[in-house]
Amino acid sequence: MTMTILKPGLLTTIQDLGRRGSQQYGVIVSGAMDATSYRLGEILLQQEPSAAIEFTLVGPTVQFNCDTVFCLTGADFHPLLNSEACAMWRPVFAEAGSILKLQSSVSGARGYLHIKGGIQVEKTLGSYSTYIRAGIGGYKGHPLQKGDVLPILESAPLQKDNWAIHPKDWISTSQDAVIRVVKGTEYDRFTDESKAALENTTFTVTKDADRMGYRMEGEQPLALAEKLELLSEAVTFGTMQVPSGGHPIILMADRQTTGGYPKIAQVISVDLPKLAQLQPFAKVRFELVTLEEAQELIIKQEKEFGLLKKIVDGIVN
Repeated sequence: MTMTILKPGLLTTIQDLGRRGSQQYGVIVSGAMDATSYRLGEILLQQEPSAAIEFTLVGPTVQFNCDTVFCLTGADFHPLLNSEACAMWRPVFAEAGSILKLQSSVSGARGYLHIKGGIQVEKTLGSYSTYIRAGIGGYKGHPLQKGDVLPILESAPLQKDNWAIHPKDWISTSQDAVIRVVKGTEYDRFTDESKAALENTTFTVTKDADRMGYRMEGEQPLALAEKLELLSEAVTFGTMQVPSGGHPIILMADRQTTGGYPKIAQVISVDLPKLAQLQPFAKVRFELVTLEEAQELIIKQEKEFGLLKKIVDGIVN
């Protein structure tokens, strides 16, 4: 049982929640850029995190070579199943030979195609995620290409298919976003003008934006109060570094494991998916929150995921 990539789309890769436990060896975490959309798809298919397909700005076209149940989450790529509009945010049944076409995203940057049972590829270092620069994980370690044939599991028709969740309850694909941050480890080393600019001015996502990092351009460069020499230290998804030019870089899913630039801020976990859905030239304002507020928000979100899982199980079962 397989599915075939007829058109690959743009930067279409196999991802899960990332490769944990190997950063001390220089192996990056990777994983889904929008973890909320990824997790929702897995919950809607009632399965544990599995290998799913992430695509960026332009979606792929695939053919299911067996009866398949799938789910689409993330940005709206105007999906068509056998040339007819296809629902998102719920399980969908496709007969063998069906063709799913995903087009360009109008708002938002990333979408996810989840397959019931997951794509049947092997884990590398505990993860299905594709690490392109090392050529490992996913399908042969590379972005999906035309003609790739992926092993999947055959699925029976759905018993209940007249329900869906509302994406606006869970994700934002706005290109004029407010992103919440906590103070970075070098926040107090920046000038008062730079700290004020971080909170009170608008930044633009430049064209230099990919799975490794987003370069931001502000109304004024951010600057340290005095010269500072730093040793490289651990960084994470959402770390906002400021190189000598003064234009911050926000590290994303394919970030390096360490960095040596001053860190003015850290994007909070619940807002990372919102950040991942920004296209180049999107506008961003940053809002400073406390660590306690960030922790309360992630606890609240985890409770909502747990409640949704129970609701879905009740609907389907």
